Amino acid sequence: MKRFRRFAIVTAVTIVMGAAFPYLNYAVDKTYEQIKVLIDVMGLIQSNYVENVDQSKLIYGAAKGMVDQLDDYSQFYEPDVYTRVKSDTDGEFGGIGISIESRTENQKSVFTVTTPLPGTPAWKVKMMPGDVIIKVDGQDVTSVSTDDFLKMLRGEVGTEVTVTASRVKDGKNEEKNFVMKRDLIKTENVKWRMLDKKIGYINVLEFTGHVTENFDKAMKDLTSQGMTSLILDLRYNPGGLLSAAVDISQRFLGDNKMIVYTKGRKQENYQEFRADKKAVYPDLPLVVLINRFSASASEIVSGALQDNKRAVVIGERSFGKASVQSMIPLADKSALRLTIAKYYTPSGKSIQHDTGHKTGGIVPDITVKMPLEQEQLLQQKEVVIYYPDENSKDGGEPGADGNVKKVYKYTEEKVRGAKDDVIDRAVEILHAKDVLGVLGKTA
Repeated sequence: MKRFRRFAIVTAVTIVMGAAFPYLNYAVDKTYEQIKVLIDVMGLIQSNYVENVDQSKLIYGAAKGMVDQLDDYSQFYEPDVYTRVKSDTDGEFGGIGISIESRTENQKSVFTVTTPLPGTPAWKVKMMPGDVIIKVDGQDVTSVSTDDFLKMLRGEVGTEVTVTASRVKDGKNEEKNFVMKRDLIKTENVKWRMLDKKIGYINVLEFTGHVTENFDKAMKDLTSQGMTSLILDLRYNPGGLLSAAVDISQRFLGDNKMIVYTKGRKQENYQEFRADKKAVYPDLPLVVLINRFSASASEIVSGALQDNKRAVVIGERSFGKASVQSMIPLADKSALRLTIAKYYTPSGKSIQHDTGHKTGGIVPDITVKMPLEQEQLLQQKEVVIYYPDENSKDGGEPGADGNVKKVYKYTEEKVRGAKDDVIDRAVEILHAKDVLGVLGKTA
């Protein structure tokens, strides 16, 4: 009798669960049917297509197709691409030396130059921020993926590549061909100098490998030269490593203050990143510069310092790239770069841009926007690049950090006379810090 009752209870529970979760069964069946479509298509191609097809190409193509239905930042990397991506993050790769911002408009790929890296082939031929690349070696790139676009730019050192870009000049778009020889690109991620006897200047180009180490070196050098206030330039900085953004923010924020937090669909994707108990430079007056090309990690730093009232932010609204990607290596050495969360500033503002509502990004405390032509002239202005000692054959005098400086000069009068209005405004603010009284103290 007891056995019968137990069976009856189990049967009743099973019936109730079946009634309560019919959608669950339906969803599983639906997913299986859809996956079966992919398997059927692959089988038909292999059996009937006019030529033999590499099965891995079909699988990788299907994976890319799935990821393409997501956002602009989720990507599927084939093994060779994943190897290259890892080397890019480490800060050394072959190519022409540009940082790009890629997006999709009207189902077409748009690749915009955010900055040519100083001393690289792209910089020497005067490619400019805002240039939109439309062809590589005569091949249209508006219908290719970001991975394929980067493959087209890469090649053996010394080989020639022609890049066609559209540039706005006098309110009109004009096409321009840039002929370059590929070179080994060693990304310089931190540059620094004294602007006057008291104001130091650090330009962080990217948050790539060793950036925190190089930033600390810059701070030590500038402090030894008598720096009493700092301008941190994050313009044209496309981002990079979250850990580096947190580390640099911690140099100026203490007391366990919030730097950034992430929030996604899963609870485990909620993470808080906070400062240490003590900051290294808690009272150093600080101004941060941003522009429309400042993205991701650079927005984390500027947002953290702004929300904690630790710095004045000057420039123009930043790009608004707030998605958190997780790089997931797969069994065949390919990888999936998947958006799993979004970044939020300490005050809870989403950094992610919303084109329709014109929201997102970091809004500066003081807006200073320069004309595009002025920005382009500044890109051509004299640039000092630090090289390792073994490259001393390139000429130049040893810098304060022991490295050799290599100087590229343009003699055009209007280039030499170009002024950086954003830096000039920052200098004005720091000279007035004793009057303002709020730049050097944490709240």
